[in-house]
Amino acid sequence: MNVRRGDIVIVDFPYSDHTGSKIRPALVVQSDVWNQRIDDTILALITSSSQRKVGVPTQYFIDISTVEGQQTNLRLDSIVQCENLVTHDQRLILRIIGRLPDSTMQEIDACLKVTLGIP
Repeated sequence: MNVRRGDIVIVDFPYSDHTGSKIRPALVVQSDVWNQRIDDTILALITSSSQRKVGVPTQYFIDISTVEGQQTNLRLDSIVQCENLVTHDQRLILRIIGRLPDSTMQEIDACLKVTLGIP
């Protein structure tokens, strides 16, 4: 599957301790140039768990009652956890369900910079 930066996808997301995985939404954060050139893409975990929202600058809140939130096709208010990244083979992505607009992806970029320690 050919994905684009900003796509909200459904993927079998692995647990960090390799004990299993869970079908869940994720955000494609890798550039479109690399999404076209290589089979893998970089994803940020999306969670609806309020326990995961800790109010840090590595997280982006999606309110599904907003126009932007409705474009994601997520069922619940959610958090993009830019501190929780994984490289995933694009062929294993189950489907694309929605998108975040370019303006929001600029805010995601700020979250990724904090995560990666980029000034």
